[in-house]
Amino acid sequence: MYPRLRDLREDHDLTQTKVAKLLNMSQTGYSKYETGENDIPTQVLIALADYYQTSVDYLLGRTDCPEPYPEGKKKDSP
Repeated sequence: MYPRLRDLREDHDLTQTKVAKLLNMSQTGYSKYETGENDIPTQVLIALADYYQTSVDYLLGRTDCPEPYPEGKKKDSP
């Protein structure tokens, strides 16, 4: 469900265990995020976006642009 989470983790040469430790959670819990078995809480999405220096929208597949939004600027509303 969230292939970008796995791709970003692998691109940064990280294991699920290392990412889980950064998030103060178990490897099993993090694995369930990558597979879509569990929904990802907003705070975890924000922490991952900050860590990978990208946007939450990119993590969720809502955009193909990996760059984060400029500080203080939001995505244009529809």
